[in-house]
Amino acid sequence: MTFLVAALAVWALSPASERRPLGLMGTLPIYWGEAAGVEELIAGNADPHWARAVLEQDYELVPLDTLAGAAGLGSPEAVGRALLAQPRPLSGAENVALDDWVRGGGHLLLFADPMLTGHSRFPIGDRRRPQDVILLSPILSRWGLELQFDPQQDDDERTVAFEGTELPMRLPGNFRIVGTSPGAPANCELAANGVIADCTIGSGRVLIVADAAILEQDAEDPRRKRGLQVLADRAFADS
Repeated sequence: MTFLVAALAVWALSPASERRPLGLMGTLPIYWGEAAGVEELIAGNADPHWARAVLEQDYELVPLDTLAGAAGLGSPEAVGRALLAQPRPLSGAENVALDDWVRGGGHLLLFADPMLTGHSRFPIGDRRRPQDVILLSPILSRWGLELQFDPQQDDDERTVAFEGTELPMRLPGNFRIVGTSPGAPANCELAANGVIADCTIGSGRVLIVADAAILEQDAEDPRRKRGLQVLADRAFADS
């Protein structure tokens, strides 16, 4: 309850008119919390995710159920910034819509974890559980990236340096730059030992993190809050 009151206080100090819209989609329970169903949401019993309060200091979150069609990134009201937090596999139409949106000037922060380590109250196989293994090869290939994973790595949490801060990581993947077709240019640079890809694609920008440990539900770790702010600042700069 104390955390919820603090989150509401932050929201009150940052009127929606002064916050920039940010599309949000993914299987990590950032917006609604890890609720078992509509009844739990209405009752307010779902634990709030600390990341929502952090993001709402600067952004007005716009939940997205899809990236394609009239309700997606191609709508007249489409936002210029989006955060995908361990999204489900995208449909062909969504891959096309996302690529078009980025090349048209969209700025994206994407968490794509090849081996999710965060705790969930829901068992494996439950559709309410976050996506354990990211499945985004088509769009990553389109942007000239291959996501790799070393199953022999130490599973202890560690940190990587990025933009002057230490980002918590656990069983991260790493990116390899591959060629793109002449009709789909992308310019990506790797950082943080290959865990982060920073790409200029058309008129837009994509910052991809091959790990989502920073978004684990641990509100007591200031490194996570600071790390999310740093990543968002980098991804949405000049947008």
